[in-house]
Amino acid sequence: MMKVFINSKQKEISQKSLLELKKQQKQENSLIIINGFATSEDVELKENDTIFFIQKGVFPKKDELEAMMMSRHTPNVHKKLKNSKVAIAGLGGLGSNIAVSLARIGVGKLLLVDFDIVEPSNLNRQSYFIEDLGKAKTKALKQQIKKINPFIRIKTKTIKVSEKNIEKLFSKYPIICEAFDKADQKAMLVNGVLEKLPNSTIIAASGLAGFESSNKIKTKRAMERLYICGDLEAEAKMGNGLMSPRVMLCAAHQANMVLRVILNEKEV
Repeated sequence: MMKVFINSKQKEISQKSLLELKKQQKQENSLIIINGFATSEDVELKENDTIFFIQKGVFPKKDELEAMMMSRHTPNVHKKLKNSKVAIAGLGGLGSNIAVSLARIGVGKLLLVDFDIVEPSNLNRQSYFIEDLGKAKTKALKQQIKKINPFIRIKTKTIKVSEKNIEKLFSKYPIICEAFDKADQKAMLVNGVLEKLPNSTIIAASGLAGFESSNKIKTKRAMERLYICGDLEAEAKMGNGLMSPRVMLCAAHQANMVLRVILNEKEV
């Protein structure tokens, strides 16, 4: 006999292989996730393995849903993510896509900050829909995230970030994503965080416009508490606008760096 966790409950089993257990549990038509990895192959079972049998087409209970969502992460990663807090300043092409990525990996608390509303030109690269037009971006994005992951705590501030309110807005957040459009706003936030919030790390972006090579988008550790994502060159200008693929690539870099910082993997 050995102890394993089946759908988040500890059980003693005599089966030695995953497919043998699947048959015993009468889960022939279920998706199997073992220790964060989805598989249809047989696997030798070990003490304290975490196994989820997910029935296709069946909506689970709330506690089961959260457990199933976290099952796709490496064991113990989800706990760190759930206990983490991240602020996102600017909810345009970068910020909205960063927020969605962080929601999908289960970051426990998000602060969403933007003063603007959703308008038609946003739809070419930002994570909004036709029905969001005219809504505050903070409200529209919060509604969207709740549909993706209902277990996340979301705080919104429909306000413009300035030098005067940086400390008040972000002092409780150890990780801050800069997702503004304009260079002066980017510099204002980065400098403000580095000067006023000694316990916070800021992940910024620079150079993501147009349709240059994807491989030029990189993450750089500029300072101990400052990361910059992008190619550091491609600015939005006439003939070189902001387009979804590169914007989303950069947003993914920022979100992935957030994940690494949360897990104490601080090198790029």
